[in-house]
Amino acid sequence: METTGGGGSGGGAAAPARRGDGRWTVLEVVAWIAGDLARRGVSSPRLDAELLVGHALGTSRVGLYVRHDAPLTEAERAAVREALRRRRAGEPVAYITGHREFWSVDLRVDRRVLVPRPETEVLVEEAFAALADEAAPWRVVDVGTGCGAIAAVVAKHRPAARVTALDVSAEALAVARENVTRLGLAERVDLCEAEGAAWLAARPSSFDAVLANLPYVATGEFPGLQVEVREHEPRGALDGGPDGLREIRRVVPAAAAALRPGGFLGLEIGADQGEAVVALCAAAGLVAPAVRRDYAGLCRVVTARRAS
Repeated sequence: METTGGGGSGGGAAAPARRGDGRWTVLEVVAWIAGDLARRGVSSPRLDAELLVGHALGTSRVGLYVRHDAPLTEAERAAVREALRRRRAGEPVAYITGHREFWSVDLRVDRRVLVPRPETEVLVEEAFAALADEAAPWRVVDVGTGCGAIAAVVAKHRPAARVTALDVSAEALAVARENVTRLGLAERVDLCEAEGAAWLAARPSSFDAVLANLPYVATGEFPGLQVEVREHEPRGALDGGPDGLREIRRVVPAAAAALRPGGFLGLEIGADQGEAVVALCAAAGLVAPAVRRDYAGLCRVVTARRAS
């Protein structure tokens, strides 16, 4: 298999042994790409290799092992080379494949939206704990919905809920619309192009939960971000201003007003923002503000409630 140039260090690498007929098998290609990505410092080289080859071959990761010793056609090799070229340039795997799983839901993603992170599932866990009655007609707002991940998962697992998904980006909402429609949730997820704080402030005491994954990266931190994030994901969905709290600072008091008595607020935050966001919640009159850590032990979600 010919190597291609691209970002990262290491250049080309020696090809693995081939079949007697000189053609590459599926697992030979997976192993070679995993090694190439590992040399370039990719954090999950084997997983990335399986996803890239599976995408190029139009099969699942399991499907790769079913046909592990099958040789690749020239068309399949070309598709693999193109996928590898893009990954070497730092493009996220999810943009290359067009898919990302979130809370066991398959979502379409592309450059118009952030790639959903496992850390955001902590926010969903907290939301489901607060919205414990699966049959209740909860009214929920997802602020900064992006691809619609939070809105779709909440609507799927709380089938009587009505979810409003807000975003300032019409392009992001187009992706979210595709996802909720494909998942059969369009009748219960309302998509709205709006600035979250103003929209919430105009609807006092209307919602049982406000969930928000807002931009929270401080502007000065961008040069140090991974290339996947810094050069490929939409900056507007990441940049939270000088201290990372610009949007959170605006949304918290508006959410406090929009919640019904006893209503729940859940915010994803940066690892160093817990104390500041708890203080913002308290200043807005919310009660029992608390910080939840993610599975890496980092501060990730702040929760609070409107007093009953």
